[in-house]
Amino acid sequence: MHTMWKGSISFGLVNIPIKLHTATEDKDIKLRTLHNKCHAPIKYEKICSVCEEEVKPEDIVKAYEYTKGKFVVLDNDDLDKLRKENEDKAVEIIDFVNMEEIDPIYFDRSYYMSPNEGGGKAYSLLRKALQESQKVGLAKIIIRSKEQMAVIRVYENTLVMETIHYPDEVRKAGDVPNVPAEDKVTKKELDTAILLIDQLTSKFEPEKYTDEYRTALLELIESKRNGKETVTAAAKEAPSNVTDLMAALQASIDRTKPNPNKTSAPKKKTTVKMKKQA
Repeated sequence: MHTMWKGSISFGLVNIPIKLHTATEDKDIKLRTLHNKCHAPIKYEKICSVCEEEVKPEDIVKAYEYTKGKFVVLDNDDLDKLRKENEDKAVEIIDFVNMEEIDPIYFDRSYYMSPNEGGGKAYSLLRKALQESQKVGLAKIIIRSKEQMAVIRVYENTLVMETIHYPDEVRKAGDVPNVPAEDKVTKKELDTAILLIDQLTSKFEPEKYTDEYRTALLELIESKRNGKETVTAAAKEAPSNVTDLMAALQASIDRTKPNPNKTSAPKKKTTVKMKKQA
């Protein structure tokens, strides 16, 4: 499993060298965009909005737009230094709380934690302590240039770090429009709804749920491939020397043609005098 972060995590005087591994993966089917005319992939270029020219990666800088059209440019060296200073810090568990107190709306991404060299015993200690206390740890960590809150818990005998949103990143439910303020339902309607919920209640078994759309899309792609319903991108035409030569010859001929709009200078008359004979 690929390691995406190395560091250490501590609680009290206990320090645990760890590695982070992404616990989930995106299995969405990536579709390319092609030009319908020749079936070649479409390129997306970075174009300056003023100069209208393509911008190279080395000519791009980061900036914060503090008001419309006005920016504070952030130097890459300053950002790298700031990131390095924070990434070098050990991740410290700052609180222990009950998992039930954290609403699922706060959760973002999950990472498996494995002990790095020499961290096996401390890793086992934290895992056992969390299991026995039935608590989860709250910590802060820098991942991909962003400081995030994280929950550390036990999942199938493995420590898991779940990044969570800060409170100001969660929008207020009160701002959602058209939510009824009161429940205008009858007791009969409520009893019927509860009965239906009871009938549909079962044990959560994640293995029985599948992405039906993704399965159908894969089947459609495979059937088209087997039925030879495929296309090949047209090859980019190389410049032809023959064509270039013909164009040059034609241009030369055109230059030598007389210009009908050009008038030639009139010739002077010459008078020949005859010698008078005696």
